[in-house]
Amino acid sequence: MRIGILSRNARLYSTTRLVEAAQKRGHNVKVVDVLKCYMNITANKPTVFYKPKDKKEKLEFDAVIPRIGASVTTYGTAVLRQFEVGGVYSVNESVAISRSRDKLRAHQLLARKGVGMPMTGYAHAANATEDLIEFVGGAPLIVKVLKSTHGSGVVLAETNNAAESVINAFRGLDADFLVQEFIKEAGGSDIRCFVIGDKVIAAMQRQAKEGEYRSNLHMGGTAAIVRLRPDERALAVRAAGVMGLDVAGVDIIRSAHGPLVLEVNSSPGLKGIETSTGKDVAGAIIEYVEKDALKGPNKMKGRG
Repeated sequence: MRIGILSRNARLYSTTRLVEAAQKRGHNVKVVDVLKCYMNITANKPTVFYKPKDKKEKLEFDAVIPRIGASVTTYGTAVLRQFEVGGVYSVNESVAISRSRDKLRAHQLLARKGVGMPMTGYAHAANATEDLIEFVGGAPLIVKVLKSTHGSGVVLAETNNAAESVINAFRGLDADFLVQEFIKEAGGSDIRCFVIGDKVIAAMQRQAKEGEYRSNLHMGGTAAIVRLRPDERALAVRAAGVMGLDVAGVDIIRSAHGPLVLEVNSSPGLKGIETSTGKDVAGAIIEYVEKDALKGPNKMKGRG
């Protein structure tokens, strides 16, 4: 197969591993920076061109694997959509990526499908601050900027007064944010479930460093292999399905009232999950692409 990996940096661990896995299985693979792509949008022959330097080339793939960063979501999904219009298979489709990147929309879709999440509130009017705090059961609580990634823009407010100050400060910056229940019993840990198709193929438990509540590995958190319960596996697969993602990193947290979904990531990193579990996740992705691409493009699953 001719496989295109849409990634802005060919040297990233996740990108290099996907290239290695594809080549090992005999595929012709090319890494493409979406910001260096441009499109000919026509009814008869929609095409994508690539011009990394002085020479342009027409991109022709049998399948693409999007690794689109959050900062280039709009243009990256436009390029991916152009491939889809041209009949090219994508393991994660543009509409699913856009859906998962919009945190508010993602929470609403998960709630509509009855997927368990921490209690969450959202409002625009300044006079709703006290109600938002009440919605999630009071402090301690989490205030999360909608466009946050990798744990940035996430603040723990330990008292109601502190929560009011943080909420009002974010409003003053015109930042869109969610107010969310803080799951104290989790002890600063969460679980990243790596979902491919309808299975969790690997999982790791991330633990925040002492004095920190965010378990992100690049913030000093540690990771270890974890044994999932059946309800946790089912929750992760269902959350990915609601987003319409075939490959996803679903972050869940263990609470006193069962597992809850924190976030669904459409471009989950491979380094932490492969290092902590010893599993060939990149190879599993390529194997899935080989089989799923035979069904044809534009599945448009999980509409919403």
